[in-house]
Amino acid sequence: MKKIIKIILWVAVVALASSQFFINGMKTNPPVMVEPQWDSPETRAMVERACFDCHSNETVWPWYSNIPPVSWLVVRDTINGRDELNFSEWIWADGEVTAEWFSDALLEGEMPMKIYLVNNPEARLTDAERQQLADSMKKIIEQ
Repeated sequence: MKKIIKIILWVAVVALASSQFFINGMKTNPPVMVEPQWDSPETRAMVERACFDCHSNETVWPWYSNIPPVSWLVVRDTINGRDELNFSEWIWADGEVTAEWFSDALLEGEMPMKIYLVNNPEARLTDAERQQLADSMKKIIEQ
């Protein structure tokens, strides 16, 4: 029985270690293609502080993004975030992201995600900042 448990543990360790190589290969920062025409440097700074890690190609990968299984969650959230909205690939051809969509996610507290704020308190936005960002993004999106 001990031998079987030892084999299972060894297989689990090898699987976990090898999966990390796959995950690390997904931690990329492709080139910035097109950014929005920001209405002010303050808006860009606020978006960079609160949104860029998940919604741009300028992700700062934290140390814990190298440790499974947390790394799997960080990479998944970043890939999903970029798919939903990417400030480094600012193309609105499909019209999925509207000013209302952005404003709702921001003002209803959906973004930034609460789990992200645990290790990134600098991304916290005050109610006034949320409103300011929603107003600025409305202008930017509707240009």
